[in-house]
Amino acid sequence: MKKYMMAGVAGILAGTLISTQFAGPLLAQEAEKTSNVYEQLDLFGDVFERIRAQYVEEVDSEELIEAAIDGMLSSLDPHSSYLSPQDAADMRVQTSGSFGGLGIEVTQEEGFVKVVAPMDGTPADIAGIEAGDYITAVDGQSVLGMTLDETVEMMRGPVGSEIVITVVREGVDDPFDVSIIRDTIKLTAVRSRVEGNSIVLRVTTFNDQTYPNLESGLKEGIEELGGIDNVDGIIVDLRNNPGGLLDQAIKVSDAFLDEGEIVSTRGRSPEESTRVNATEGDLAQGKPIVVLINGGSASASEIVSGALQDHHRAVVVGTKSFGKGSVQTVMPLRSDGAMRLTTARYYTPSGRSIQALGISPDIIVEQPPRQPVAEETEETPKFRSEADLRGALDNDSLTEDERAKIEEERAEAEEAAKLRDEDFQLAYAIDLLKGLSKIGD
Repeated sequence: MKKYMMAGVAGILAGTLISTQFAGPLLAQEAEKTSNVYEQLDLFGDVFERIRAQYVEEVDSEELIEAAIDGMLSSLDPHSSYLSPQDAADMRVQTSGSFGGLGIEVTQEEGFVKVVAPMDGTPADIAGIEAGDYITAVDGQSVLGMTLDETVEMMRGPVGSEIVITVVREGVDDPFDVSIIRDTIKLTAVRSRVEGNSIVLRVTTFNDQTYPNLESGLKEGIEELGGIDNVDGIIVDLRNNPGGLLDQAIKVSDAFLDEGEIVSTRGRSPEESTRVNATEGDLAQGKPIVVLINGGSASASEIVSGALQDHHRAVVVGTKSFGKGSVQTVMPLRSDGAMRLTTARYYTPSGRSIQALGISPDIIVEQPPRQPVAEETEETPKFRSEADLRGALDNDSLTEDERAKIEEERAEAEEAAKLRDEDFQLAYAIDLLKGLSKIGD
């Protein structure tokens, strides 16, 4: 018995010794890290005081601290940043759908300011700014070396005022200037129209109005065509849509899915991960769907296109999307400011992250570049047909109704050909839906 007791005591002592041997260095390391943090904070305080006391001009202490906070956040990734009280207020207005500015979403790439997408119908879109353009100067002042927030601040100004931005565009040899008049940006989140027997839902942004606009627009399109049976399919146009609210992307995806995962987010720790599933109910009632994307489709747009693609609910057409696969959380701070911090990555239902990769379309369809309008255009030569020949026989096998039907189909084909010149990708999507509807007949 004494032997067992001695063995137990020895075991306890050995365990205590081992625990001490491991815990001691760990505690020491933690204490050293904490000490280093406080040393760095002391260093920050020293630099701050020297700037205040010795900089060549008097500086504003609040602006210095805000710049330091912004620098700390922007060093993490292109999407984390500090929002001053004014910036935070502007952001809240933007998500509600109306604000002043140029109407472009920008990001920073290797020190350069890159256009993610111009928003439909905004001054930037009307002036011809395109997704993928690089902004190198604002009103003649170079933006190289500036933070993204500093560049955005330079582009702000009173409604009605003029701004000249210098643009570098792929395929164009020299930089060129674009003059834009600032205006109030009133975003219509979703615009719907009927093309042939297809319903086109142009989703320009994901704000509070997106799902309600989409639902009502789809309903109006179905009524215009005389019921769902007359609809070839739905086109969800997400081109040049820079994203927006995550909950709206989930609602739009859910609108066309009956079941299955829509998106999952994974944070720094497992408990911060979330998974969102679809609920029963398909607004399109099983009709074919084509999703249009391009390099200006980002974030929430990629969540929708990725979800519908992975569930084989839609054919994705266009070009590779932007590749923003991270989630930002806006955290209120004191003095009405806020910080936008990247807190998670999101994944499509198949488990793929599109961060820096983007969504690859099922069918790649390039959009021809905009061509300048020629002053004089040659008329396309018209070839003669059998009906133009003198004395040609009449086709007496057709009734008047049949002739009218053929003429109607011919007119539709001519309209489709015209659309190909205006928007080749959209015309392709309409042709695709028309073909799919014929297979289903």
